[in-house]
Amino acid sequence: MASLLLAVLWALSVFGGWGVEAFCPAAESPGACADRIASAARFSGAVALFAAASTGVAWFTKRQGLLGVAVFAWVAAVGVLFVGGVIAQ
Repeated sequence: MASLLLAVLWALSVFGGWGVEAFCPAAESPGACADRIASAARFSGAVALFAAASTGVAWFTKRQGLLGVAVFAWVAAVGVLFVGGVIAQ
């Protein structure tokens, strides 16, 4: 369940515009800030791809130990997006 919630948080931050709204509301040039957020989202997307794969493998193979790896990977993906957003400001 934690993996699913973190995946939804990541997806809304990247695709729902939450990241841009959080980090670029009063930017001098919102377009440039949004471009920098997009760069962070691409790097975060690579981590999220690993997280999604490990979540899927953990669910379908019933390996409980892999769920911890999946949750950690989702937290890392959200963390990369957050750090990228702070840098983009």
